[in-house]
Amino acid sequence: MSKQDGRSRQVNETPVDDTGADILHIDMDAFFASVELLSRPDLRGTPVIVGGLGPRSVVSAANYEARRYGVNSAMPMSVALRRCPNATVLPGSYALYQQYSAQVMDIFGDFTPLVEKLSVDEAFLDVRGARRLHGSPSQIATAIRARVFAETGLTCSVGAAASKFVAKVASSRSKPDGLLVVPPDQTLAFLRPLPISALWGVGPATEQQLERLGLRLVGDVADTPYEALRRAVGEALATRLQHLANGDDPRSVSVHREEKSIGHEVTFGYDVTEDADVRRAMLRQSDDAAARLRAAGLLGRTVVLKVRFTDFTTMTKSRTLSEPTNVGRRIYEEAVAAWEASGAAGRRIRLIGVRVEQLGEGGPGLGLWDPDEDWRDAEAAVDEVSARFGRGSVKPAALIRPSSDR
Repeated sequence: MSKQDGRSRQVNETPVDDTGADILHIDMDAFFASVELLSRPDLRGTPVIVGGLGPRSVVSAANYEARRYGVNSAMPMSVALRRCPNATVLPGSYALYQQYSAQVMDIFGDFTPLVEKLSVDEAFLDVRGARRLHGSPSQIATAIRARVFAETGLTCSVGAAASKFVAKVASSRSKPDGLLVVPPDQTLAFLRPLPISALWGVGPATEQQLERLGLRLVGDVADTPYEALRRAVGEALATRLQHLANGDDPRSVSVHREEKSIGHEVTFGYDVTEDADVRRAMLRQSDDAAARLRAAGLLGRTVVLKVRFTDFTTMTKSRTLSEPTNVGRRIYEEAVAAWEASGAAGRRIRLIGVRVEQLGEGGPGLGLWDPDEDWRDAEAAVDEVSARFGRGSVKPAALIRPSSDR
């Protein structure tokens, strides 16, 4: 069915029967780094890391040349550069990544309306209804990969299978720039030799628990009596793992992906103790969260403040509103109230974040008297200016001052 090289990469070597393999998982290859290399072709073939160079910066992305040195996303930049001192570090541009993401998602949508976007660089597609127009799943995947490269210069990897779980595993095995189709009748043969870390829900701690039972492969989990698995990891996880290990994943591709929360957080360049610096960070995050809520047509009812101290202990405080909102000033005022009630003022702060939860669709939901009316009108005007001149072209005066979180 496929060939496998020394790096565990699997791709189809010869055509396979893809009947029933109607779920595609498409994952862009080293997306952030690949987008940066479009304008820096001189760096192709060399290690490239996307991220900041501050003392607390982390790796946002790394190309495959850097990954060979053990560089991974979310790794402290200082560690990454010790492992790969010859890497080029690029600052990155999220707006540019969003632009290319939109272009790629539009290509997916040309083949099927059933596209479930998971993030800026990956999505599930259900192509059952696209056969008559675009061909078999293998043909559709091949055509998508060709169009993405022709129109953007980027590559992607595709897994095709009968379920979302198997399709996602297949795309990860085919990276970079590959296609792996898993026919339904070969699902178990594909899954059983894989390490248990391939199962959703198996992180380092769960992996250790399973290995203590002698379980190292997906096939081991599939063959283990349910009661033994339940005693090791609990009922809910045991049920899920046995279903996945046997290739059972009934979830369909969902076009509408519900966001559970919207928010922002920042790690300061150095520990912050000044109340003014903390409040400026919260104001910026509140405004950004509100803008995203309005852009998505959402309202939020609960404001959550997250504070991480210099010793890495983390505190969260939440406040629930009587009426949901998408007004940045209201979100900020609730975050400030949570901050003042936390007793954290004066402590050394490493990170702070503001997010909004309990999201729902709808308009402002105003009564006879709206205490946020002036702020709502002002922020709507800011949205109009930002749409024309770019985000950040208008901002609160407090954010124009130099701030330690920049």
